[in-house]
Amino acid sequence: MKKFLIIVSAIIILPIIFRFASKLIFAITYKPVYIPPEVKTETIQNKDIYMTFESSGRVDSVHEVNIVARISGYLLKSYFSEGAYIKKGQTLFLIEPSQYQNAVSVSSADIKNIKAKLNYANKQLIRAQELVKQDYIAKAKYDEILAERDSLVAQLKAANSEHQDTLRNLSYSNIKSPIDGRIGTIEISAGNYVTPSSQPLTTIYSTNPIYVKFSISAENYNAINKIDGPNQKHKVELYLPDNTKYTSNGIQDYYDNKVDKSTGSIMLRATFNNPENKLIHGEYVKVKIFSNKPISMPIVPIISVKSSQEGKYVYKLDKNNLPKMAYVKIDKPYNSKYWIVKSGLKEGDKVITEGMIKVIPEKPVKITN
Repeated sequence: MKKFLIIVSAIIILPIIFRFASKLIFAITYKPVYIPPEVKTETIQNKDIYMTFESSGRVDSVHEVNIVARISGYLLKSYFSEGAYIKKGQTLFLIEPSQYQNAVSVSSADIKNIKAKLNYANKQLIRAQELVKQDYIAKAKYDEILAERDSLVAQLKAANSEHQDTLRNLSYSNIKSPIDGRIGTIEISAGNYVTPSSQPLTTIYSTNPIYVKFSISAENYNAINKIDGPNQKHKVELYLPDNTKYTSNGIQDYYDNKVDKSTGSIMLRATFNNPENKLIHGEYVKVKIFSNKPISMPIVPIISVKSSQEGKYVYKLDKNNLPKMAYVKIDKPYNSKYWIVKSGLKEGDKVITEGMIKVIPEKPVKITN
């Protein structure tokens, strides 16, 4: 019975052992055949590129003028519609002028009175000159008459100055715009008493030309200076909030004298013509600043650039046409098919553009293009 069981067990187990041994031997001895994947490649080329940097910006008037009262009095009237575009010299407000007109009349009368006295003093001085020569009057008397005449001359100068002040104050009763621009709301209405220390009556923002202020990183600013040289002006494009391009370009003509510590950026300013008043003070826009000179930089096909946790990379072929992963830093699209390369590739490098899914680094590939 035992022999029978041993024979049956052997019949069952031996085939299993045989199959396992066969698979083990096959696994040890089998060497898979590597079939190089078919790929297409492209050679990296350099292009002359005008560097651009984009940023958010804010429209800012060249002139922002607070209209204030320069004399005290009751505000009688305003002569404009709120939000209207006004011209330099246009009358905006009227402050009650009567007391200042009276002051002008008084100062004018003072001048006439002093002139009459001075005219008489001059005649007296002429007579005294003749009499003192003939010793009919004492020299002291002559000096007294001369001093009186000189005092009246000084009084006339002071009266003229006082008269000019009264005229100036009267002119301030008509408050006029010092600039062209768009006026804001009336902050103090007619009927109120105003003084030079009162709050502004309204504010005017100039509209043409107009500034746009924006910031770029200090790194990018140094890059554009490296291309063009320091202290150069640059072309700036502007895009409105609806993403449409503004009709005319501006000129970046100012940059700040410091880098912002918290952001590492530097503030720049561009000037734009605004004849149709499309740009409004305080509006947020997008700007793009251009280098004046082109720089030769490599471009890489967009389809050849892949991403990983370590960054963007391409498969670059070495001198033996073996693919290797090369990490790259890209800048902006050159057009719809290429990226501009900041680092990681140079002109003449070959990169794989198609068939990358089967590529194994440092394994042969079959180039089909």
